[in-house]
Amino acid sequence: MKRFHVHVGVADLDQSISFYSGLFGQEPSVTKPDYAKWMLDDPRVNFAISQKCGAVKGIEHLGLQVEDQGELAQVYGRLEAAGRPVLEEGATTCCYAQSEKCWIADPDGVVWEAFLTTGDSTVYGAGPELEQLASANAAAGACCAPQSAPAAPTGGCCG
Repeated sequence: MKRFHVHVGVADLDQSISFYSGLFGQEPSVTKPDYAKWMLDDPRVNFAISQKCGAVKGIEHLGLQVEDQGELAQVYGRLEAAGRPVLEEGATTCCYAQSEKCWIADPDGVVWEAFLTTGDSTVYGAGPELEQLASANAAAGACCAPQSAPAAPTGGCCG
């Protein structure tokens, strides 16, 4: 069963943890010095927040988390069918987790990820430059040709 994913950049992690814990009626399932995550069942969502120097505050990206390789293949197929360039990141470490993922942006530049978490990590990890992906995809119009991958990861990812 798929789980909706939301990642929000925050200015004050402790204040945001307190707020979201009250809103959700539970403490985060993962807490790190720069990151927190709630794995909620009602509604079924992976809600994450992070505090990174210079990062955009507010919704950073949205996503679909899957539970197995079959679901991942199904969602990857849907992304390809959406008619937008897809950045296949593959195996990666991001948000204190090991995952397999890919990225896409809608015509207005809203970034989405599809991912399968395969394990935990002791480091935050890194990911593609999401702003570059969003602007490249938004500029691509209806063209389905893949854009070149971003040159250097900046840590803007989740899962």
